Amino acid sequence: MNAFDLTKTPLREANAKLQSLPADTNEKVWHLNNLHGEHACAVGLTQPIEVHVNGHIGYYCAGMNQNATVIIHGQCGVGVAENMMSGEVRVKGTASSAAGATGQGGLLVIEGDAGTRCGISMKGIDIVVKGSVGAMSAFMAQSGSLVVCGDAGASLGDSIYEARLYVQGKVESLGSDCVEKKMTPHHLAKLERLLKKAGIEADPKKFRRFGSKRNLYNFHVDNVDAY
Repeated sequence: MNAFDLTKTPLREANAKLQSLPADTNEKVWHLNNLHGEHACAVGLTQPIEVHVNGHIGYYCAGMNQNATVIIHGQCGVGVAENMMSGEVRVKGTASSAAGATGQGGLLVIEGDAGTRCGISMKGIDIVVKGSVGAMSAFMAQSGSLVVCGDAGASLGDSIYEARLYVQGKVESLGSDCVEKKMTPHHLAKLERLLKKAGIEADPKKFRRFGSKRNLYNFHVDNVDAY
């Protein structure tokens, strides 16, 4: 088994090894063990490998991911999968604030709850949260999908652009320019595919869809209080 013991190998060295693997590597599965809340763990991966982060981890785990599958067997700090491009990041526990921030592609699955500003400024990433999300989630979200199987905190989708939001539970309040929209057969089918891909059992028909009212795309003095 390919494994790093982070009590013996510095995280910088482990990251460098994972980042430098060649495209034709046959070392496909890696484990990071004996974690102590390190930051920027398993970042910048570009090959289709599978990395298991075995324990609780700090800020920006699996940031800038491309092609890799990163599985976090514990809780994680701020900004997991930040600026993710492709691949998959799965959190078996809960995630702190700004999960999936600025993500441009790939799939982020959080099997517990996510904190405030989940999906902030998302640009194409798909995020599926089995639990609930905190306030200001999908703030300035530009594209991609945020699926929340639990509840959503205050100001969901504030200043949203064209991202799609699906919530099964209660929504405390909607942010500026975010409104509830009709759930069409197209959206039901897309949501069903996302839930299946995330490995989460839920009935798409129990979700509501939210998106942009498109009043803030261009400045107008009548909307100045919303900016």
